[in-house]
Amino acid sequence: MIQKLAHVCLLANDLEKCEHFYCQVLGLKKKFDFIRKGQKIGFYLQIADGQFIEVFATNEAVRVPGNRITHFCLEVTDIQELVAKLHSHQIAVTEPKLGADQSWQAWCKDPDGVDIEFHHYTPT
Repeated sequence: MIQKLAHVCLLANDLEKCEHFYCQVLGLKKKFDFIRKGQKIGFYLQIADGQFIEVFATNEAVRVPGNRITHFCLEVTDIQELVAKLHSHQIAVTEPKLGADQSWQAWCKDPDGVDIEFHHYTPT
């Protein structure tokens, strides 16, 4: 019945800063903007075929008390290259470490403080 995760929804205090981070820094492709009454209220980002991040301005969504998502994870092809890219944009990121699942991981926060884990899978 369930095929895959369709999208994760994030709330942004500053849509332009958030869009810059995800598109310019991380290199995700923006698919479209959400427009209401002629105003941009959010946007949709494509990670891969059928995988998306939905972003809305905080004033356009009802925030549920108590965040229930601790983080989300993006798979990368080269963890060292990603960490170098984040450093080049002055974004704080942890140094890659081998996790308990035997995959390389590094962490940063988006402009609104959402924790993002980056995974570089190993053969094991």
